[in-house]
Amino acid sequence: MQLNDFDFCLPDDLIAQEPLPERESSRLLVLNRKTGEVLHRSFPDIFSYLHAGDALVLNDTRVIPARLLGQKKGSGGLAEILLLHRRSATSWEALVRPGRRLRVGAEIIFGNGELKAVVMQELAEGRRLVEFSFDGIFEEILDRLGEMPLPPYIKKRLVDRERYQTVYAREEGSAAAPTAGLHFTSELLEEAKRKGVSIVFLTLHVGLGTFRPVQVNDIHQHRMHSEYYQLSPEAADELNSCRQKGGRLFAVGTTSCRVLESLADSSGVVHAGSGWTDIFIYPGYRFKAVDVLLTNFHLPKSTLLMLVSAFAGQENVLNAYDEAVGERYRFFSFGDAMLII
Repeated sequence: MQLNDFDFCLPDDLIAQEPLPERESSRLLVLNRKTGEVLHRSFPDIFSYLHAGDALVLNDTRVIPARLLGQKKGSGGLAEILLLHRRSATSWEALVRPGRRLRVGAEIIFGNGELKAVVMQELAEGRRLVEFSFDGIFEEILDRLGEMPLPPYIKKRLVDRERYQTVYAREEGSAAAPTAGLHFTSELLEEAKRKGVSIVFLTLHVGLGTFRPVQVNDIHQHRMHSEYYQLSPEAADELNSCRQKGGRLFAVGTTSCRVLESLADSSGVVHAGSGWTDIFIYPGYRFKAVDVLLTNFHLPKSTLLMLVSAFAGQENVLNAYDEAVGERYRFFSFGDAMLII
């Protein structure tokens, strides 16, 4: 299976540059993965497909303002750090730019000097181990100096940081938002509960892979990044009870899907746990836990498009994407939603 098998033509003006005024006002493309039928709805119509006894599985990760802009000590040149994974109270794995000028020993100053960083080690895939020095509480300083790490295809400045967070975000650690969840409001989640739908939380901190394109033509040779996840015993029990009673696991986003599939055994039982997953899901994969998938529209040639193609069928997905382009759906992080049933 080749990378070009997952390409499609997308006009630039369909890439959403900002969120809509109201979270729930997005459009919803519904794809029947068995028949390939496509329906065009609005996001609140999702309740036509949620049934009492189902479980809505949400990723409660919270995006940190992980993008730091500063100056290299000595030259005064512009320098950027994107925080990926915390190693200790003062050290992080990060992406840096310009990488060729930020080698081991390079020092970077942020703001008025209240935050400083030194590159300690060069790691794989262009990452660096960075040590910070500061007075006070790092999280408070980061909140003042950091910016939301929006994807590179979004050129417009985000005015309200909270619009790049889900309304249920609570576990800090992501370098990007689980964007399928951005459409939900607290009121919609309460409506789901009133309908008899269980709301179940898990965590997956979105990391390096969000910013890395697939570099190989043969997708079987691609190696996924690892991302930290956790699912509590109580949440696992609720998910398994749901399925035993005939309910469906309704994964909100590819992140929730990857955690469920990482923790499910061959019989579909989901086990509690925490750790790092590098699961790579592409056509031919047999899903063990996820019954329904809500997702946004993904980049051409991306591992996320491959996952969706594995769930719904490559031909079905690309046909649905062509129809979405023709109907002028909004694409990517701040775009419209797609429900695969």
